[in-house]
Amino acid sequence: MKRILYTLAALLFVTESFSQGCVAVRHMSCAATNSLSSAEYFKQKNGQWQISTGYRYFRSFRHYKGDVEQHERLEQNTEVINLSHALDLGISYQPNARLSFAVNLPIQYNDRSSLYEHYGNSVTANPDQKRFHTYSKGIGDMRISATYWMRNPYKLPKFNFALGAGVKLPTGNPGVTGDFHKLDKEKRDYVINKPVDQSIQLGDGGVGYSLELQGYGQVTKSLTAYFNGYYLFNPKETNNVLRSPEATTIDLVTGYFSVADQFAGRIGLSQSLGRGLSVMLGGRVEGVPSSDVFGGSKGFRRPGYIVSVEPGVAYMKGKFSAAVTVPYALYRNRIKSYSDKLDPLGVRHGDAAFADYSVSVNISRWF
Repeated sequence: MKRILYTLAALLFVTESFSQGCVAVRHMSCAATNSLSSAEYFKQKNGQWQISTGYRYFRSFRHYKGDVEQHERLEQNTEVINLSHALDLGISYQPNARLSFAVNLPIQYNDRSSLYEHYGNSVTANPDQKRFHTYSKGIGDMRISATYWMRNPYKLPKFNFALGAGVKLPTGNPGVTGDFHKLDKEKRDYVINKPVDQSIQLGDGGVGYSLELQGYGQVTKSLTAYFNGYYLFNPKETNNVLRSPEATTIDLVTGYFSVADQFAGRIGLSQSLGRGLSVMLGGRVEGVPSSDVFGGSKGFRRPGYIVSVEPGVAYMKGKFSAAVTVPYALYRNRIKSYSDKLDPLGVRHGDAAFADYSVSVNISRWF
């Protein structure tokens, strides 16, 4: 019994890290923290609290148009590099074994370096091929969620699943600005201050609503299958952040940042090794669609998705649990955006930079 419970804790305590580089998938949990295994293991039926923290890291630099990598960007050293660090802080309350409420708030630090946003990519415009940096740091968008297990976990069924719903609040700044270097006609450097790229903005500027699904199925005494999924609906079409305030005209389609939907899903197996240790292997998909389910889809966005293999290891002892996962990209696709699809010739197709892998570390403690 303990091996099963350790396994369930390992697979369901792991939260998602949603960031893909230039595809602006926000940092937030895919599903609420686990309200099953700890309640059963500690034999505490009501009134439990949990605090959790999760660290996320990735480095994106590989450019894709569709699912074709633009190798020339690396060969010419014109790639855009995003470094992202995020610390997710969470607290949850479980009034009973089936219901839980959670609040999550990410704290982020992002570093973006490029040529094209400053002097330019070409040798003519940027003879020394100088690369400059922009940054963002601060809190991201807060999420409040509730999760309900559809079967009574105290009966230890071989299969159980939970439904969840949440609200994403625009607590993160969607209009962080940075200094961009330019050259005048005399090739003298000057700086303009304007919003940094959407991929490193701290929030999207809209209220969102999420639907979630998570669950498990016992395969053997020590092997468990798991799954979870998440979709964030962002009805607001654009926020009030003008991408290029220095421009003489405003693009009515992409002049402002889009408030885009996003999605993610995981499925895999978790093998208990005993003494609270488990190893996991699964797959995951995450991304941003080109059009939203509700509301308009205008505004600037880089839609796309990534499919990864996700190995991991987890440990649980007493009321403490920890997990590390390292999703590694197998397939990346920067699909056409809403604005790309408006091209009457059908040839316009923007690109985006993706990471090879990301690192996620999660630590939780029940009270």
